[in-house]
Amino acid sequence: MFATTNQDTAVQLLESVGLGGTALSVRLQALATTDARYLKDIKINVSNALNAATLSRKEAYLIGVAVAVNEKHAALQASLEKLAVQEGANEKEIAEVISCTSLMNANNVYYRFRHFVNKEFYTTTPAGIRMSIMANPVTGKEFFELLSLVVSALNGCEMCVTSHEETLLKHGTDQQKVLDAVRLGAVLRSLIVLL
Repeated sequence: MFATTNQDTAVQLLESVGLGGTALSVRLQALATTDARYLKDIKINVSNALNAATLSRKEAYLIGVAVAVNEKHAALQASLEKLAVQEGANEKEIAEVISCTSLMNANNVYYRFRHFVNKEFYTTTPAGIRMSIMANPVTGKEFFELLSLVVSALNGCEMCVTSHEETLLKHGTDQQKVLDAVRLGAVLRSLIVLL
């Protein structure tokens, strides 16, 4: 009885991120064949995070693309790109999400180093990392900052998280939207562990 119910829950979970018809991973199958209460939890978590009132469906799926790129999960990236396009995203926006994720990976490593070492030479020397895409992003400055924040949170860069959160608040972004975006990133990362 549990296996059938949990199997259905696992399939619904995959469908919610556009991976319907995909075989269950070994990890998902392990949860589906037992009375794993967490399987229901993650299904609810993913659904709630993707449907946060502060994020449009397009924004939620584009954030999902950034998470999938950051966590190197090509199948999830492709499915979320398709869902984002269905919600009005275009190729330039998707390319910018990928670019932003790549840039944040460079920045997150660099600024974590500066923060960890905390020596004047490192903190006062210019970064030397070109970031022209931040000047006039096709997704808009506010959304670009939101993506930057989510990726920086995933990568654990305190300096970058603080900086992007402050910039978002200066743009007038509601704190609930900031929280919902970071929650979405966290929940999707937890899903990727099971994929």
